[in-house]
Amino acid sequence: MCTPCCRSFTSYRVHVDPLAPLLDLADVAPAFAEARDSVDAAMRHRSLRRHGGQVAAEASLRAAVASAALEGSSYDLDEVRGGTVTDPVVQGALRVAESLGGLVDLWPRAPRQVLAKLHVLAARGVVHDHDLGRLTSGAERIDALAGLVAGNEETPPLLLAAIVHAELLTLRPFAGPAGVVARAAARLTLIGRGFDPRGLVTAEVGHLNREPEYVGSAGAYATGTPDGVRSWLRHYAAAITAGAEEIVVIGDGVLATV
Repeated sequence: MCTPCCRSFTSYRVHVDPLAPLLDLADVAPAFAEARDSVDAAMRHRSLRRHGGQVAAEASLRAAVASAALEGSSYDLDEVRGGTVTDPVVQGALRVAESLGGLVDLWPRAPRQVLAKLHVLAARGVVHDHDLGRLTSGAERIDALAGLVAGNEETPPLLLAAIVHAELLTLRPFAGPAGVVARAAARLTLIGRGFDPRGLVTAEVGHLNREPEYVGSAGAYATGTPDGVRSWLRHYAAAITAGAEEIVVIGDGVLATV
């Protein structure tokens, strides 16, 4: 089923923001503003002045571990950090996390190419090599989503990331751990559009901590109703807020060891 936002953005080449009406849904704009404020406050953490690289590395690791857990491959963070986990979904999520910096500039220029690349990284060892990077469904909606992402400087980054994430979760257009691809694409959007330029916000941890809500709101979004979309957007804002709080946790931990 095509969601209301999907129907609206298929007819634009993003000179006017086709997603703007979604911010008028009840409680969405205040939730997004709260998430923005939480991220801004976290970015002032004193650990980032001298130890930003350590914080970013730990945030990337935690995001990858949480993303794999949301695909059913849940492992202790320290085990993964220690290199003892060989689960292919975990290894794929780690590869994806490591690749994001090199894909930021390409994402708004060639989103379909980036999605294929993310799937190759995420699904290697999970699906047959022949299926890596190949769409299994939803080609038309992927084209519409790519049209929304490409060159879009109108949609606020948090809203765009939320829709990218939800569309890819709804479509699951790739075999295997398609959710890892969806979460990575959302992260790329936040990084590339300047909401989280250093890749510190571990929204994946927020999704995992609220997993029943994550699953339920994603399912609600897929119904295509305004209430369903609203449910997803409010969840996404809450996950971003939790991801900002995780920056503080990581930063405090880094400062405690230096």
